[in-house]
Amino acid sequence: MMSTLNLTSFNPGFFMLMGIPGLEQFHIWIGIPFFIMYLVALAGNSILLYLITMDHSLHEPMFFFLSMLASADLILCTTCVPKTLGIFWLKAQKIIFPSCLTQMFFLHFSFFLDSAILLGMAFDRYMAICSPLRYTSVLTPRTIVKIMVSIVVRSFSVILPVVFLVKRLPFCRSCIIPHTYCEHIGVARLACADISINIWYGFAVPVMTVISDLILIGISYSFILHAVFHLSSRDAREKALSTCGSHVSVILIFYTRAIFSALTHRFGHNISLTFHIMFANLYVAIPPAFNPIIYGVKTKQIRDKVTFLFFSKGMQ
Repeated sequence: MMSTLNLTSFNPGFFMLMGIPGLEQFHIWIGIPFFIMYLVALAGNSILLYLITMDHSLHEPMFFFLSMLASADLILCTTCVPKTLGIFWLKAQKIIFPSCLTQMFFLHFSFFLDSAILLGMAFDRYMAICSPLRYTSVLTPRTIVKIMVSIVVRSFSVILPVVFLVKRLPFCRSCIIPHTYCEHIGVARLACADISINIWYGFAVPVMTVISDLILIGISYSFILHAVFHLSSRDAREKALSTCGSHVSVILIFYTRAIFSALTHRFGHNISLTFHIMFANLYVAIPPAFNPIIYGVKTKQIRDKVTFLFFSKGMQ
């Protein structure tokens, strides 16, 4: 009885993150593009946050949501990429249990933040295009703050139980994780106990949450497209569609890789572990680097502000 009690209260002191299995000899070279993407993500998202904070002409609902997206992307890449580079370049494979739980929390937290923020941005575009006369009266600063707080609270509430679901597990097997970062099911599978609750929660609850966001985004854009194609002027249609271009691009990047990752993780038994881990690493590096570029290229206000910020002195 005593040994059982000790077993069920045991948590490991640390885990060993092994990197990308099968590509260990290439870790040094693989780290180079990840380092470049991390620098791009830091620079791009920091510039977006600086411009939105300092320029009062960008103090609009769309740009407040964009600042939240930039913050979520910074959390995502900073949570995982520095540790990944440490594994690739410095063989810093050890991660203590509390740090693993912290990394796992912020990894999944930023994912749900992204999904909820994209839903908020879809609602913003719906109001701007389908009900422009009511836009400023509905999306007041007070309402925007409420939406932003609810996005954070929902993401926190969905992910916090995951930490306790992992913390309750006894770990008496190998503490080696064939990955570059701690994620929920990957850590739970090392436990010497029934993890059916972890599997159910880790799949059903997030999928239901993200799919509901995706359905609502789809409904918003069906109304947006209906409104756009009923505009009499071609210039007005093109202008309305251009305001949605960057948002749609980010939506496609986020949900395509999210759905693909979820399906391969649960059902892709024939997919090699090497491919799965490499794809998971691209998931935390590419979107944070590409999102600010997409908005910088496709959003005129951001493009103009960036041009003025970096080239105004030279032009003078």
